[in-house]
Amino acid sequence: METRLGKRSTVDIQVKYDNLVDYLRSMDSLVVAFSGGVDSSFLLYAAKDALGEMAVAYTTASPYHLQWEICESMDLVKRIGVKQVVQKQDMILPEMRNNPPDRCYVCKKALFTEILMYADEHGFGCVADGTNADDRADYRPGMKALQELKIKSPLLEMGFTKEDIRTISQEVGLPTWSKPAYACLLSRIPYGQKITIEDLRRIEKAELYLLDLGFKAVRVRLHGDVARIEVSTEERERLFDVELLDRIAEEIKGFGFRYVTLDLQGYRMGSLNEGL
Repeated sequence: METRLGKRSTVDIQVKYDNLVDYLRSMDSLVVAFSGGVDSSFLLYAAKDALGEMAVAYTTASPYHLQWEICESMDLVKRIGVKQVVQKQDMILPEMRNNPPDRCYVCKKALFTEILMYADEHGFGCVADGTNADDRADYRPGMKALQELKIKSPLLEMGFTKEDIRTISQEVGLPTWSKPAYACLLSRIPYGQKITIEDLRRIEKAELYLLDLGFKAVRVRLHGDVARIEVSTEERERLFDVELLDRIAEEIKGFGFRYVTLDLQGYRMGSLNEGL
């Protein structure tokens, strides 16, 4: 039975959700590329609503994905009640070692080729990702790979905005409804800079430390041996505290950074794309 939304959702949102479920049901079987983020979690929930056991979550655990988010994804899949396939990757793709501007294209082409192989081998008719209607606003070369491989993007196709997704996610009790966007760790490193697994892990440790301090949206951008911290514009005021700044600098230097700086503009999506 389809989910009936409650008081927080308008009639238009209910109709939109019902149309999404109908669209997903027409696929008969589906593999959802699942990161555990806001969009893919909502898509997986709707896929379960539409297809039941014929919906599967596929998660790639690569060096440039947040390790704690992969663990969270496993808990969330159990909560939604579908099967999850976790494909572990230990190496950085050779084409991505110097972080080219088209890294998202290279990564998604490889990742979704792998998912398509799984879908074909196990008899699933479609593969989908969580791209939504708002994603067109940023530089996203990975969308080209999705188009080339004919990957479905149901949320984009059905016109779901991030606000729509958060509203319905809250209504149905998904814990991701208020989750900030995180993106892969390569987005913390300038284009053309060599990528090492050591750098990826220290970036993740630094961000996790800031999250543990209570910051909700953070990025630690790597510039050589410099860590450039971005926090949400609403949270910048918290950093007007010399004692706290000293603690942060000392802790993050302990992860292997020589210098720790603060971006005065605060967090904004795709800040390293500003130079393109």
